[in-house]
Amino acid sequence: MPPAEPVVQEPDDGATVDLSRAAGEASAASASVRGDEASARSTSVRGGGARWRRLSSAGVMIAVLLALLGFTLVVQFKSTSTDPTVGATRQEDLVRILYDLNSREVRLRQDIATLEESQRQLRSGQQGRQAALEEATRRADELGILAGTLPATGPGLSVRFEAGEKPISASRVLDAVQELRGAGAEAMQISGGDRATVRIIASTFFLDGENGSLVVDGRRLTGPFTITVIGDPATMRTALNIPGGVVASVTGDGGKLIVEDREAAEVSALHAPIKLEHARPVS
Repeated sequence: MPPAEPVVQEPDDGATVDLSRAAGEASAASASVRGDEASARSTSVRGGGARWRRLSSAGVMIAVLLALLGFTLVVQFKSTSTDPTVGATRQEDLVRILYDLNSREVRLRQDIATLEESQRQLRSGQQGRQAALEEATRRADELGILAGTLPATGPGLSVRFEAGEKPISASRVLDAVQELRGAGAEAMQISGGDRATVRIIASTFFLDGENGSLVVDGRRLTGPFTITVIGDPATMRTALNIPGGVVASVTGDGGKLIVEDREAAEVSALHAPIKLEHARPVS
């Protein structure tokens, strides 16, 4: 039996047309894809170029600035290194400035010390002058009281002489004055029954007058006589009452000596100052 012959099937015209159309569409799609990729690459290239241009401009500016800075530093370094006197001069200037500051500080401290010493001396001088003035015033007051040119007040005694059968003699009054002075009397005055008052000082004298009167520094006083004295009351009372003293003498003459304490005895009578014509203080 003979072999069978292969059967060749003729292509269908409609199928051929379909294949051709499909091939065309595939080709068109491929072309479209290639076009899109090309367009995308073109767009990407354009965008990247813009960014690169911006980055390149900033980089150029930074590079220029860095170059200028480096150039400046190099020039300064070279100018400094090539001038051998700059470093030494600056060091000398610094040393001189430091020395000037130290010297100025020393002078200012000396000025401050001088001013403080002057201030201290002024204060001390003012205090010294004030103290000297106060001391001089106090001394002048004391001398004025002792000389009888200033009134005085203070604790003391009132010593009253009352006559008995015999009048009070000038010697009895003088004894009382001397005993009071010896007991520390600082100021005294004597007054009479007629209220006449005389200040008793170192030069005061006592004389017997007529009819039992006394003449004190040329002024006549009538009895009874009262001595007002400033000093320590207890000491002066003791001095008057010693055995054989004034109290005993007056009592022996028949009279009385009345001694009373005074918390604030007043010695107001003043003695006219004597104008010196010949005597001068020894300097």
